[in-house]
Amino acid sequence: MKNKINALLHEVKTFSAENLEQLEAFRIQFLGKKGTIPALFAEFKTVPPEERREMGQLINTLKQAIQNKIVTLKNQLDEKSTAQSSNFDLSLPAGSPLGTRHPLSIVRNEIIDIFSRIGFSVSEGPEIEDDFHNFTALNFPEEHPARDMQDTFFIEKDPDLALRTHTSSVQVRVMEKSQPPIRTISPGRVFRNEAISARAHCIFHQVEGLYVDEDVSFTDLKQTLFYFARELFGEHTKIRFRPSYFPFTEPSAEMDISCNICGGKGCNICKYTGWVEILGCGMVDPNVLEACHIDNKKYTGFAFGMGIERITMLKYQVNDLRLFFENDLRFLKQFQSSR
Repeated sequence: MKNKINALLHEVKTFSAENLEQLEAFRIQFLGKKGTIPALFAEFKTVPPEERREMGQLINTLKQAIQNKIVTLKNQLDEKSTAQSSNFDLSLPAGSPLGTRHPLSIVRNEIIDIFSRIGFSVSEGPEIEDDFHNFTALNFPEEHPARDMQDTFFIEKDPDLALRTHTSSVQVRVMEKSQPPIRTISPGRVFRNEAISARAHCIFHQVEGLYVDEDVSFTDLKQTLFYFARELFGEHTKIRFRPSYFPFTEPSAEMDISCNICGGKGCNICKYTGWVEILGCGMVDPNVLEACHIDNKKYTGFAFGMGIERITMLKYQVNDLRLFFENDLRFLKQFQSSR
């Protein structure tokens, strides 16, 4: 055993590494769980008692030599890397072009900031969801068209799993784990099996909001969204609500804002009505609260959901949704000064 340790000491002293990968392989070879040092300590148990003191000292000397070698070589490799990185061309022009935030990120952050000011937290969840969180808990009937393959990307190996079709599934998870008061928004990417065009895409982004507490009313919903619309689109923005239907809210509505492109006079963006629909909303259906184990006799709530692409198109007067996904620098550079 003594000869083996001396041979290993010689190997350690003569070892050199050209890069960090070789150094890491050396470390694993000697100090890893199945490396040389653990094996020597295991073999040490069979050493006669009269030799253990000497063998123990030799093994510790070897281990210390390995650790010192690793530190020395790492410092040398770091110095070499620093020296190489400092060899830049001094004749190059000073400065470099600034990157830009994606317009969808700009608007997403602005929406989060607006709702954060009035007490909404941010919650996130998985993009691959099960049937319960994506449909059943949200009061979707078994025969609802959204469950059909035409609207949903199901996971082939497990029909109970699908790419989430909305971030309402995150709200279900929040309600499962929390008790009111709940005030949260859920931004994220969602997926629907739709044809790609200037106005639609199979991938898009949503921000959905939820507020559950005692005595929450539709008036609370209207005032919250009125505040949001004015903060995002300007203080002269008008809003209106139209009756609608969603499985998870009752009553339900869609909210329009006065077209900020034509000032309400009528244009091709608002289809000459002066109004543009930006989100759906309503009072949380009692069945949804019950599915999430929240007392629907004591608590009420409202929910809303909006597409970030639609709002970004309005805010920056973009007429083709596909531009957000093409990574065309000519398009993205227009947002260079945006925060």
